[in-house]
Amino acid sequence: MKFKIQVVVESESGETQLIQEVLQIEKGNLQPENLGLTLAQGKELLLQTQCSIVNQQIALYQKQQKLCSHCGKKLLHKDKRTITHRTPFGKLKLQCHRLFHCACTEQATRSFNPVANLLKERTSPELLYLESKFASLMSYGLSSKLLQELLPIEGEINATTIRNNLHSLGKRLESELPEEAGILFEGCQREWDKLPRPDLPLVVGMDGGYVRFYDRKNKTAGQFQVIAGKSIKADGTSKRFGMVYCYDTKPQRRIFEVLKSQGMQMNQQVTFLSDGEESIRDLQYYLNPNAEHILDWFHITMRITVMKQIAKGISKEDLETGISSESIQKDLTYLKWYLWHGNVFKALSKIEDLIDSACALASDDYDTEPSLEAEKLCDHLKEFETYISNNGQYIPNYGERYRNGERISSSFVESTVNQVISKRFVKKQQMRWTPGCCHLLIQVRTKVLNDEWISKFQQWYPGFRVDSEDNQRMPHAA
Repeated sequence: MKFKIQVVVESESGETQLIQEVLQIEKGNLQPENLGLTLAQGKELLLQTQCSIVNQQIALYQKQQKLCSHCGKKLLHKDKRTITHRTPFGKLKLQCHRLFHCACTEQATRSFNPVANLLKERTSPELLYLESKFASLMSYGLSSKLLQELLPIEGEINATTIRNNLHSLGKRLESELPEEAGILFEGCQREWDKLPRPDLPLVVGMDGGYVRFYDRKNKTAGQFQVIAGKSIKADGTSKRFGMVYCYDTKPQRRIFEVLKSQGMQMNQQVTFLSDGEESIRDLQYYLNPNAEHILDWFHITMRITVMKQIAKGISKEDLETGISSESIQKDLTYLKWYLWHGNVFKALSKIEDLIDSACALASDDYDTEPSLEAEKLCDHLKEFETYISNNGQYIPNYGERYRNGERISSSFVESTVNQVISKRFVKKQQMRWTPGCCHLLIQVRTKVLNDEWISKFQQWYPGFRVDSEDNQRMPHAA
């Protein structure tokens, strides 16, 4: 059995202008492996069809450009040039005419290439989209192998090309971000009072992660910090964002634009959750006049849980004062209860008592060996006291907020850090990164994770993936 696949070119009036055969396939006796098209045949069909369609489009476009747009005079032909254009269905060699400019208007050059001027980017938007999307989700090498496996571009795409194209798109995103400002409030209180009633509060959580640093001169270079976060609306919809803190020049503006894209008004309340780290807290200031800053309950209770586990290992006790492992664990439970209800004063007082108890067991005043576990607990308690003292103003009544259905924990950010940072840059990834390359990749990755990447391409290329009856007619099934 023989099959012939042809491309039929019709004019706008419906008249057949060209019939061109693009592929001929022979099929023998039916077997599971030869049912329909094979992957190789599908690739060849796509490549030949692409070449046929593109040649017709280029021929028509060059015919339209032969006349001067000002006086209508026919332009003189200079020579032919070949330009290369990369598409998802193969690398195309386009034969293009160079024309002389008309003498009716003054031009900077004597000649021009209409097709080259139109196709300034030598990679089609469709291929750019596929490269950047997959490269943001997996390694550059795997992205290259995947695209070459499925598309007729074998040997014509490599990891370096994909990386360079993704960096170019990341820089384009950066160029569209407005400049940083000290205070990002828009308007004044009088204007805010006139705004319509806002939605329920936005909840924003942020946390940091670390990526291995690449330095050609220092093979034992350390790590740099990457900050990731998520903003959640009352209806549950969310958006992710991220940045390399030491590299980004517009960190607050980046977060502000994400909140604006979710409909944030200046009279709307925004709740910021963080673990108390100074660099993250600084990013949350001056983004909204009704902002509320809260210390994450998850990080508080996690520290107390660690101290309880250490206290369980203390075997030494003071019979005169009644200080023992059980009494310390009980006091830690009281401490957690005070913090749960936002009583910072009593919590700090309880921490001081716990430090005295731990130091007593850690000393050798009772003719016994000092407890190493008690020393370890004493160090943790002192660090925890500093942590609570520095963040006391951001500790609310967690119990009341919890009963009212308000968020008290940034645990949802842990999954965001895993999505934005860990899966691509840390886990099972042997690569080291420069801050700039990491930052640009994160901007594309967050757009992909937020399902905004295709809309961004449609903004850059208005005709990108816009299907209608005018440009695509599908035959109806019988």
